[in-house]
Amino acid sequence: MSTSRESTPEVTVDYRVEHDSMGDVQVPINARWGAQTQRAVENFPISGRTVEPSLIAALAMIKGQAAKVNGENGTIEPDVAQAIIAAADEVASGMWLDEFPIDVYQTGSGTSTNMNMNEVLAHLAGERLGRAVKPNDEVNAAQSSNDVFPSAIHLAAAREITDDLIPSLSHLAVALRTKSALWVEVVKSGRTHLMDATPVTLGQEFGGYSAAVEHGIERLESSLGRIGELPLGGTAVGTGINAPKDFAGAIIDGLKELTGLALCEARDHFEAQGARDALVEASGMLRTIALSLYKIANDLRWMSSGPRCGLGEIHLPDLQPGSSIMPGKVNPVVPEAVCQVVAQVIGNDAAVAFGGSAGNFELNVMLPVIGRNLLESIRLIASVSRALADKCVDGIEADIERCRSYALSSPSIATSLNPYIGYENAAKVVKISLAENKDLRSVVLEMGLLSEDEVDRALDVLAMTKGGIIG
Repeated sequence: MSTSRESTPEVTVDYRVEHDSMGDVQVPINARWGAQTQRAVENFPISGRTVEPSLIAALAMIKGQAAKVNGENGTIEPDVAQAIIAAADEVASGMWLDEFPIDVYQTGSGTSTNMNMNEVLAHLAGERLGRAVKPNDEVNAAQSSNDVFPSAIHLAAAREITDDLIPSLSHLAVALRTKSALWVEVVKSGRTHLMDATPVTLGQEFGGYSAAVEHGIERLESSLGRIGELPLGGTAVGTGINAPKDFAGAIIDGLKELTGLALCEARDHFEAQGARDALVEASGMLRTIALSLYKIANDLRWMSSGPRCGLGEIHLPDLQPGSSIMPGKVNPVVPEAVCQVVAQVIGNDAAVAFGGSAGNFELNVMLPVIGRNLLESIRLIASVSRALADKCVDGIEADIERCRSYALSSPSIATSLNPYIGYENAAKVVKISLAENKDLRSVVLEMGLLSEDEVDRALDVLAMTKGGIIG
């Protein structure tokens, strides 16, 4: 039996001719980019992945403020400035993303994306004015890719951390803290080396998880001042050639008013353009937070393992069938998603760290890959933190009786007998308990080591979670 498939008609694309310093280039007729963008599209058919939208938005915001200052300074005409500002506002709001087609793996300074932005804004501004606007001389006036593009990465990172990541982590911390308060007296066996240890409460464990997330927030907040230092004004090599002395400060003042962020001009423009240490530091903070999430997610997986042959101390919300072959199986899908995000963040951090080492003399030439990995990590951690809170933590239920049963059956509660009968006698009690499958209380009474009242005080598992000597 033969089958036939209708042939797909060839798609014809109409072109226009654009010109740059290297000559003529054919550009799709409806594209709002120009010759330099088209060259980059053709030169970098690498990953099929474009620059993060948050970075495009930040770059547009900088261009809009630069046009405002250039208009006020008389560097460009006021009507041109207003048209560029209007176009930049549209791009910053998320419009025209299809006009930024360049692969993230491109020239290391981000010049291709900077020129992509210049050309798109010039085209949009020209449509408003009914005459041509120059991408280099007007949109890019008093700027260089070498100071504008890294500034955009810093601005995007500061915005995403402040507006998305910290609120998402705070949301998760509250969800964990709520469970901690709910389970303040739910006693369970502690575990060290994955072996039975002295009792803790489920509330104490969840309080620890919440604290880890809160500490991550503190780490991020401590780094925001350095992330908020922008290299703007350094232009090509840090000297500020072709930029008025008040240019960067005026742009940053506008960005501060626009975003509410604690931004400032770089204290030293040569450090700010030759190195990307603040972004490397930020990525390290993200890695640390990710590792905290990994510990939390894995603990949840262990505690919910079962339902018959695992620990079964807690029950995670049932979200979806867990197997295509085993009926009724349900898996801890959200904690597993968290663990996969953590793996990606650790990989991203390695790329950022390696990229951060590529500061040769007056420029780091791995800016796009640094921005791509840093901003992806911020986005992933923010999203998965909310999913963990809303789809998992909020719906967790504790098996209180099973938790208490494990606590009472753990040989390690014999630790509380040490002050009463000594370590050697307590060790004997444990060995007999395990060998004869008896509980510790019964063995202590059979050996005549303590009275019933004394052994009950010594083996009060809830009291053990508060520390000190029981009695």
